[in-house]
Amino acid sequence: MSEDVDLPEPPSDEKTERARTRRRWLTLAEIVAVTGVVIAGLNLYTNWTDRRDQAQQRSAEDERTAQEKSRVELTGTVTDGGKTLTLSDPSHDVSEAVVAFPKALGIGTKRPAGEPEIDADWFAAPLLKLTDGGSDDRTGRVPVLVTVRYFVGDAPQTASSVYDVIWRTKGHFLGGRSLRIEGMKLRQRGGSPAAVDAAWTKLKP
Repeated sequence: MSEDVDLPEPPSDEKTERARTRRRWLTLAEIVAVTGVVIAGLNLYTNWTDRRDQAQQRSAEDERTAQEKSRVELTGTVTDGGKTLTLSDPSHDVSEAVVAFPKALGIGTKRPAGEPEIDADWFAAPLLKLTDGGSDDRTGRVPVLVTVRYFVGDAPQTASSVYDVIWRTKGHFLGGRSLRIEGMKLRQRGGSPAAVDAAWTKLKP
């Protein structure tokens, strides 16, 4: 008859070390798993932020493009020997213009019936009166608020800016003086009649 032989149990220190080793391997496995989850999460977040940034960049570019398409760069071309200043924009067909002068000149608002333009006769008389008694040949600027109507595609748009119309007076051999337009310069985008009046206080001769 065989007898059961009891194997000696390992010392308690050895059992404790084995348990620690199992726990250590379990802890390492958990760390590896958690690290993998974290890396996957970081990759997902990075991809999401990249797509978001790209979408924001496209949106900003689209907005800049739309602003550039709708922006008016109004120019003035002197015609008729300085009697008129024809208004135009290289990117848009300007269909209408409204020109407001400083209130002090008593001119009011002008709406040219034909092509958008500024006529020297609108403001020649009050400026010749203001400069009477001095040199016959003088130059200066008069601020005006120009509001234009134009189209971007099929959508009607309006834009207003304050411009300085450059003028020059000239004396004649047989007496008298005349005024002609020399050009136009942008003073500020946007603006109001009050801005025109404020500018006139600095520019009036």
